[in-house]
Amino acid sequence: MTADDDRSLTRDHFDHVVRVTTRWSDNDMYGHLNNAVYYELFDSAINGWLISGAQVDVLALPELGVVAESGCRFFRELEYPHALDVGVRVERLGRSSITYALGLFGADTEQVAALGHWVHVYIDRTTRGTVPIPTAVRELLEDAVQDRG
Repeated sequence: MTADDDRSLTRDHFDHVVRVTTRWSDNDMYGHLNNAVYYELFDSAINGWLISGAQVDVLALPELGVVAESGCRFFRELEYPHALDVGVRVERLGRSSITYALGLFGADTEQVAALGHWVHVYIDRTTRGTVPIPTAVRELLEDAVQDRG
């Protein structure tokens, strides 16, 4: 996908979209959302979807989904006070890892403001060795990929 293609993504390109609100403390000294806030929103959107969609308690699973890689391309500024939509899309589903694309949209616009990527690798809580993606999580994500055809 090219940079121009990335900028044309809409909410319809994502498997799951959640509405969030910004907070006063999210703005940095330049008057827009601090870069770290984007990552917090991405993390919350992914884990919220896994918790509600797969109906699992991610804190009680014997497997941990740890972030092995993340990144973000910023296309336009966002700021407090505004509602935002965070889109999550499964890009790759491996044996023990998942690659997500994440889109951040101002609630009042169709243009993607930022595009993130996130790789979760599942590890055993005790041994820290890689393990297969938990069944309930895999089923949720496989269903999402199949639903988009």
